[in-house]
Amino acid sequence: MPTPPVFIASHARSAVVPVGGAFKHLQTHEIAAPVLLGLLQRAGLLAEAVDAVVLGNALGAGGNPARMLALAAQLPLHCAAYSVDTQCCAGLDAIALGASLVASGQAEVVVAGGAEAWSRAPIRATRPLHAGDSAAPYERPPFAPAPHEDPDLLLAAARYAADAGYSRAVQDSYAAASHARALISAAVVAREIIPVAEVVQDAFPRALSQRQLDRMPVVAQTDANLADEARRAHAVSTVAISPKADAAALVLLASEAACRRWGLQPSAQWLGHQSLGGSPAMPLVLAFEAAQALLQREELAWTQLAAIELHDAFAVQGLQWQSLLHGQAVDASVLNRHGGGIARGHPIGASAAVALVRVLADLQRAKTGPSAALGLAAVAGAGGLGSAALVRQTALLY
Repeated sequence: MPTPPVFIASHARSAVVPVGGAFKHLQTHEIAAPVLLGLLQRAGLLAEAVDAVVLGNALGAGGNPARMLALAAQLPLHCAAYSVDTQCCAGLDAIALGASLVASGQAEVVVAGGAEAWSRAPIRATRPLHAGDSAAPYERPPFAPAPHEDPDLLLAAARYAADAGYSRAVQDSYAAASHARALISAAVVAREIIPVAEVVQDAFPRALSQRQLDRMPVVAQTDANLADEARRAHAVSTVAISPKADAAALVLLASEAACRRWGLQPSAQWLGHQSLGGSPAMPLVLAFEAAQALLQREELAWTQLAAIELHDAFAVQGLQWQSLLHGQAVDASVLNRHGGGIARGHPIGASAAVALVRVLADLQRAKTGPSAALGLAAVAGAGGLGSAALVRQTALLY
């Protein structure tokens, strides 16, 4: 028996704002609630129709951010709420879970996505073992049991840069091009953004001169047994990483029956999702592996995609994708055509949901015809995870 279709009736996001910026006073639900309300308004849907909220969040340190969001947005009290933490993959994994709820018949209308208030993230500490000892603060939790399999992600990126032969200059050039695309496209991208705290566009993209690139400090070098000159040549600078950020991004998922009942006119259909694991020591390569596995399962070719959005937490990820897509004879312009995470920022639990909203917006603008345009969003996550989702532009239901 075929799986019932799941439609995307609306998509929206906040601007992506660097930590300490305009969202610094806002909690996760305070960033996401205006986006949820704008999402419903765009679809012309009453709040009472929502059966569940599924929210990706990585830095909230427990609780149930999804329930906080549902209550803050004044959704019905009976609305279910699921919070998902798969770190960078959380926003996309949350949408996949929401789609599964609809496809299985457990819900007919689901709001799903991700939100992160990194500026307001709790200060974390390990509880002391003995009386009189002090709590031990930490910045990040372990993502693998064995320390040698859990390097700092900046070090992992520097190792990959050296192994793959991506020089600092090449990484910085990739980042500058991403910022340039984001600046050129600011007015176009702003149409997908719901104002939050009066912010109506992504705050981080900027013009970068060669002199500025040369002055960017180095944040990581490989620890491989190489000459100092070689390590410096393949170092990772601050411009080649996606900065800490706050944001929210959501989509409205609905069954065909719900679309007819509530008069929804979806612009896209959810086709599938792939989550997989790999080496926690080199997680950044797993976005492509997840995407490749998804396309193979759906018997689709890379060349059939009209829009591809990779959350490139590191420039080396984008360079890897450019190289592999070139090998697939894919037009490079379909990848992060308006700048990626390097230019926007990295609101961890929301980053992958932002990527999917970007894909949906690009497909909606393309207007290539009913059921014609395909789009893919992908992300890699700490601990050795990859996540990818596939959507298709759809015709009107009635």
